[in-house]
Amino acid sequence: MTNTTTDEQLTVNSGYYLNNALNWLKLKLNFYISQYESSVDAFSPADSLKEKAVNLSPLPAFITLSQTLQLSEFEQNILLLCVAIEINPHFAQLYAQAHKNEKINYPTFALAFSLFDQFNWEAIAPNSPLRYWGLIEILSLKNESLINCPIQLKERILHYFLGINQIDVRLLSYLIPLSSSDDNILSPSQQQIKEKILNNWQNQDYSPKLPHFYLFGANSSIKKIICQVLCQEKGLTLYQLIVEQIPTNSQELTNFIRLWQRESQLLPLALYIDIQSLEGKNPNAQHTTALRQFFQSCQGIFFIDSYDNDLGLSSHKMTVEVNKPTPEEQYHYWCQLLGENNELVAKQLTSQFNLNLTDIEEIFRSPQPPLEEIKNRSPQPPFLRGANSVNLAENDLFKQLWQSCLTYTTPKIDKLAQRIELKATWEDIVLPEAIKGQLEHIVAQIRYRHQVYDEWGYRKRLNRGLGVSAVFAGESGTGKTMAAEVIANELQLNLYRIDLSTVVSKYIGETEKNLRRLFDAAEEGGGILFFDEADALFGKRSEVKDSHDRYANIETNYLLQRLESYSGLAILATNKRASMDIAFMRRLRYIIDFPFPSPEIRQQIWRKVFPPQVPLDELDYDYLAQISLTGGSIINIALNASFMAASKGGKIGMNEIMSAIRAEFLKTERPLYELNIKPKTEIWSYWDEEEEVFEEI
Repeated sequence: MTNTTTDEQLTVNSGYYLNNALNWLKLKLNFYISQYESSVDAFSPADSLKEKAVNLSPLPAFITLSQTLQLSEFEQNILLLCVAIEINPHFAQLYAQAHKNEKINYPTFALAFSLFDQFNWEAIAPNSPLRYWGLIEILSLKNESLINCPIQLKERILHYFLGINQIDVRLLSYLIPLSSSDDNILSPSQQQIKEKILNNWQNQDYSPKLPHFYLFGANSSIKKIICQVLCQEKGLTLYQLIVEQIPTNSQELTNFIRLWQRESQLLPLALYIDIQSLEGKNPNAQHTTALRQFFQSCQGIFFIDSYDNDLGLSSHKMTVEVNKPTPEEQYHYWCQLLGENNELVAKQLTSQFNLNLTDIEEIFRSPQPPLEEIKNRSPQPPFLRGANSVNLAENDLFKQLWQSCLTYTTPKIDKLAQRIELKATWEDIVLPEAIKGQLEHIVAQIRYRHQVYDEWGYRKRLNRGLGVSAVFAGESGTGKTMAAEVIANELQLNLYRIDLSTVVSKYIGETEKNLRRLFDAAEEGGGILFFDEADALFGKRSEVKDSHDRYANIETNYLLQRLESYSGLAILATNKRASMDIAFMRRLRYIIDFPFPSPEIRQQIWRKVFPPQVPLDELDYDYLAQISLTGGSIINIALNASFMAASKGGKIGMNEIMSAIRAEFLKTERPLYELNIKPKTEIWSYWDEEEEVFEEI
């Protein structure tokens, strides 16, 4: 015919066929209206045109739909009646004449029964293809029988017949289009997963029903990319089903299922369904039940994103495990982007950030943060120290990429945990030297893990996780949080506080799901996880008396498993070491006790607690060191004393500090007589005369 694309040719052929078919219908109507006794010879000119159009390539849309949905000739003719009036208003007059009623100028089943041979009442029944697939709509009229009601072609079907094949808009409230992109990149190990699915798919092409492809693992983004690449290769359009939107009402669900079934036959479609939100919930919950019915009723290409559970949704399935690229693949891709002489940069980035190749590409191509901004944050970034890192000390590209990786990976975990602003450094924290030494060991385990695990070969020898887990035990205010902050600052990593008392849920399975989301998000950026109130989940285990006790133990075991496999640093803080499970404690890399500060430590804290700009009067540090306070309390007292001095317009002296100490004692319900360390007369000079400090003595 003409030199056009397939889509354009389909539109031309569809129009050509409809034109011939409607000419045939017009002739048929005219003969019927004139009560002409037709013969085969009388109809042969129109019939021959119709037959000729059937042999077009590609097939006209009308023929394709009729064959796909297995419409009888009578059902096809009913559709022609409906198409005609939509395309050519002149048919309204013909319909009125055929009905012998000028008001009935629309198609009806009664007209179809009178006009066409091989009529069948089943063709208009509720489960007939015309009504089951929603090809037509019956417009009810008051006091009118079914066969005399107007019938109307659905707009979606009209457009399809004219060569415009777009998904029914009613489905778009349930679906999100997942269009493929040329920027999608798969690592070699992920390519193998894609090929495994593709081979199984092609082997099943002639089976009556394709398997549902279950993609297990935490990384939904790479699962989507694999599905997008697969669909692009197979010429399919991929949509994601919003699980929470699937209808749970029986009739609405039936309509949705039929609509998807029809559209998946008219269009080359595939569906991606993320069921992770349903995992851990009641298997008979409404959305799970609705999804199970959907899977049982529908055929086609389904990709199901699950963490590790198929929820019993499918019997005919294939499962594959989807993971991030291996560290070696990430390293080689960084090297490919960075070019020669940047292998050390690639090693450091790979050892800290666990990213898909698409993520690496996006980070590398995105605008990098200004160097001045990074330098202002840390004149000599601590993560550049060390014998094996000296070559990076002046590498601006490395500093920029490190910060870009942090920025890129931060949003996911920010939704799940509280990020702590990093201010404390080694110079700010006051601890016994032995405790400081243990903290430095933790830093070394993170900083040099690439050298030890990869260059020295330990990764291949160790079966257990390569992350670092530690318990920080000690009463409130002894420096546990500040120590975590110092470590994070030293390593230039984000620090996240997780209150386990809020993570633990009374609903069975929810705690495990909360923890899984947290660790999966943290894995990408290697942030430091600081679990507060760890004894909420790791207390000594009691005898299992009911299902909740059993699930509590499962949740504890799950957290322990994730702690051991987590590639970063996880810190568990507790004020109650004695209540922690001993068997659990043995499996952690470090257990650090933060003691109540001694007088010597307290004096160092008092001397460091005030910023250099603060105007200080002469302070009795020896006396202050004798007052039994934690570092956290000393910080609170110093701040309150500063506000007192500011309000008076003077310096901070012992009067302000002692007033702040008194307030701290009252806040914590400690008896004031504990301040009576020196003779009363020596202390009294630190107080205003009107203060009745020792009223309890």
